[in-house]
This record gives sequence, structure tokens and C-alpha cells, in this order.
Amino acid sequence: MDENTFSLRQVSGSQSRTSDLVRMLSEDIRSGRIKPGEKLPTEQEIVRLTGVSRTVVREAVAALRAEGLVVTRQGVGAFVTATPGQGMFRIASEDADSIERVLQILELRVGLEVEAAGLAARRATKASIAAISETHEEFFRGARAGEIVIGADYGFHRSICEASGNPYFPRILNSLGQILIPRQSVPSSLPSIEDKVKYLTGISAEHAAILDAIKAHDEEGARKAMRLHLTVSSDRYRSMKSF
Repeated sequence: MDENTFSLRQVSGSQSRTSDLVRMLSEDIRSGRIKPGEKLPTEQEIVRLTGVSRTVVREAVAALRAEGLVVTRQGVGAFVTATPGQGMFRIASEDADSIERVLQILELRVGLEVEAAGLAARRATKASIAAISETHEEFFRGARAGEIVIGADYGFHRSICEASGNPYFPRILNSLGQILIPRQSVPSSLPSIEDKVKYLTGISAEHAAILDAIKAHDEEGARKAMRLHLTVSSDRYRSMKSF
């Protein structure tokens, strides 16, 4: 692929390099600069063009995969899906650039994901529980290192929607996109790695409670755990409005 085909450029030292890279790649995919079925630039190419680390590249590709924009083939690379961005409604990055918008997105998620969690607890198979567990473990590993693992976070919630047994839940989540995970678009106020680890492992513990309820096929427990998780997230961001 000719380098002029895509719009990748040096990523500035912003709060979220992953978010910036996801945005650039998403724009190239949705605009058709990278067409369905075409391969994304290699990891080495993206690092050279943008100046980000390999970790950021892998996290961005994971986020695009969770959103349904790309599929990955082990040892080959990532390819644009046949129908990227097919959803009728999306939340654009600029729609989540303020605390007020983030809170509104979280309200929307409560309406969708609380019921999805309950249905997942009722219908989850061994395979779907394993998928939820895998994304939870990926997020937990990142949390212990103080890393904001957006792809795994989004993947955790998406895998719960898939476990609901109702195909419209993951389709709606896909159409909304990984912008649903607000930590990528709201600058972090956590000054140290210790603070980040504490914050992220707390979120991981909330995820674990949801997963445990689904494993136990406890419908009301799963709904309650998901509602608590999203409510606590809202409280975190609401407290930032005063700063």
C-alpha cells in the first residue's frame, strides 16, 4: 500500500496516543482510503510514521478489532472488515470530549448493558464465559502495570453483549464504537503510576464481580454488578466536573 493512501502522521505527546492512533486509522477505514479487505500498514510502518511505541500500535489494533473494523490473522496482519462501520448511528470522538458528554454516554450504556449482563447470566455458554474471562484477564494484566487497556476494556463489555444470545446487543455496541470507553478521551488526573494502578485495578475488581455473577448464572446479580460498575464510573467523572 502506498504511504499516501493513508493519513498516518506523527502523534503528539497528548494524554492518549492510543486514542489518537485509533482515530486516524478509523478515519482512513471509514473514508475508504483503506478499503474493505485491504491490509493495514504493518506494525513497523505505523511505528515509523507516527512515532508511537509498538504497545500503542497493538492496543490501537485491538480497539479497532473490538469495534469490528478489522480482523487479525496470526502471523499475517490486520485487515479491514468487509463492511466497516456499518452501524446506523455512531458516537464520534468529538462527541466525547467533555465530562458532560461522557456522563451522557454512560447513561446510555446503563440502558443497554445492564440488561445485556442479565441475559448473559441466563444464556452464557462455556465458550462465551471463556471469552469474557479472556478479556477480563487481559485488562487485569494491563491494570497491574498501570496501562489503560482500552481494547480489552471494550472487548470485555462487547463479549458480555455477545453472551446475551441476542445479536442486536453486540451490533449496537459495535455501531457506537470503542469511544464508549471514556478514559481514552478524558485526560487523566492521576499523577503517579501507583494512582493509576489503584484506579485501574479497582475497575478490574468491578469487572470481576460482573464476571462472577455471569459464571454463577445469577441474572439479578449480573444486572446489579453492571449497574454498579457504570454508576461508579459516572460518579468518578461527575467528580471531575468541579475541577
